[in-house]
Amino acid sequence: MDADFQLDRPLKDARIVVAMSGGVDSSVVAALAAASGAETIGVTLQLYDHGAAVGRKGACCAGQDIRDARAVADRLGIAHYVFDYETAFRASVIDQFADEYAAGRTPIPCVRCNQGVKFTDLFRVARDLGADCLATGHYVRRVVGAHGPELHRAADPARDQSYFLFATTDAQLDFLRFPLGHMPKPRVREIATGLSLGVAAKPDSQDICFVPDGDYAGIVRKLRPEAGEPGDIVDLAGRVIGRHRGLIHFTIGQRRGIEVGGSPEPLYVIRVEPETRRLVVGRRAALAVRGARLSEMNWIGGPSHEPITAKVRSLAKPVPARMEGDRILFDSPEYGVAPGQAAVLYAGDRVLGGGWIQETEAAELVAA
Repeated sequence: MDADFQLDRPLKDARIVVAMSGGVDSSVVAALAAASGAETIGVTLQLYDHGAAVGRKGACCAGQDIRDARAVADRLGIAHYVFDYETAFRASVIDQFADEYAAGRTPIPCVRCNQGVKFTDLFRVARDLGADCLATGHYVRRVVGAHGPELHRAADPARDQSYFLFATTDAQLDFLRFPLGHMPKPRVREIATGLSLGVAAKPDSQDICFVPDGDYAGIVRKLRPEAGEPGDIVDLAGRVIGRHRGLIHFTIGQRRGIEVGGSPEPLYVIRVEPETRRLVVGRRAALAVRGARLSEMNWIGGPSHEPITAKVRSLAKPVPARMEGDRILFDSPEYGVAPGQAAVLYAGDRVLGGGWIQETEAAELVAA
């Protein structure tokens, strides 16, 4: 159960704070920290009232998950604290998620959560507790390079979470540790089973933690009712060809749910126009993008002279690209690039950073 926490002093003299969500990953991180001989403290942030907000099990940071984290801490014999950050989470993540959807954008609340309550407020808590580092259950690797710590993809590509951590700052990375980055998931569950942790067989979190059953539209409609109003479906020339039941049900690149009859070929969402409540649809060719303008750029670690690749969706494959100022240009047309998502830059397995997609540049003019 050895884990390298990359500290400059003996682990027996160190204090490690572990972010415990109540899942198997963070529970095993706590077990690794405790086994290292370091003083280990588990911290859980209560981010919402699980029952009132979503009424669903298997997410994180509320209800049963907090009880699971406490039970693991008791099993390991470590201290465990719960801090209420529900108000901050609602303002910085849930409300922002609803606003983005209402504005016709495609948000990534997991990144905003890492930027906010997890990697800002949780950092403050860990430092107040006198920690030498903050360890989390993310599947990424922290590699010390020539210019300091670098963020790298996880050894297990199927578990890699680097896309969601592109906004991590150098100062944060200096304090963070990711003990699971070199492990496959079966090994993590094996460790949990060997220690008789109650969460060993607990299912992984699915969808966004505060969204019940993946019903994004339901959450947005509850918080921003106006975003659920119906409107026109139009083609690229602006001709009305149908009606939609609310823009909150659609994102750029989506094919299903477009209720238009008589089209000779499949139609895709090309644009969402919240000001007029219009849904612009067209052939797949109209989704081709040659570049995008990015905002809030974040760079991690020192420079790299390797060719870069970019991911514009969490499940997309990295594609060759280059940066020109605040614009990212793709070597070949990319599809399904949506404002509100992130473009994350890589050099091999190393995460160079990234930014938020503000607007896209069509690859070519497509006839209506």
